[in-house]
Amino acid sequence: MAKQVEAIYGRPDVIAGVATGAIGIGALVADALGLPFIYVRPEPKSHGRKNQIEGFLDANQSVVVIEDLISTGKSSLNAVDALKAQQANIKGMLAIFTYGFDTATNNFKTKNVELHTLSNYEFLIEQASETNYIKEEQLNTLMEWRKNPSKWLQ
Repeated sequence: MAKQVEAIYGRPDVIAGVATGAIGIGALVADALGLPFIYVRPEPKSHGRKNQIEGFLDANQSVVVIEDLISTGKSSLNAVDALKAQQANIKGMLAIFTYGFDTATNNFKTKNVELHTLSNYEFLIEQASETNYIKEEQLNTLMEWRKNPSKWLQ
């Protein structure tokens, strides 16, 4: 993942992980690249220093955001907004996995944030089918779910 950060975005000043799932991943990426690491909570703490961002971030530093999973992109983009509010220069986001929902694509496009992922739902389903981990009936069900998961079995 660290090599992907540099290949896609060049060398940032800081790596930011989105709390909580991407804190460990982001810390490992930052360590591999020899870069500072920060993380972003969904909202500021209600006590103590009331930080939303933990770690040192100077204005105008370039940041690559690390995320574990992209569904709608809402929490990921909330982290980007918090970083931008601190005058960070967001180079983009690298995530492990995305469902590839249209809403996420639209949300990232609206916020003008470049997103790359290591894998996605289509590849996962393809591999599960090719290795006979799932049967054709299950594949059809999974593909049907993918069309509109928020309305699934309602």
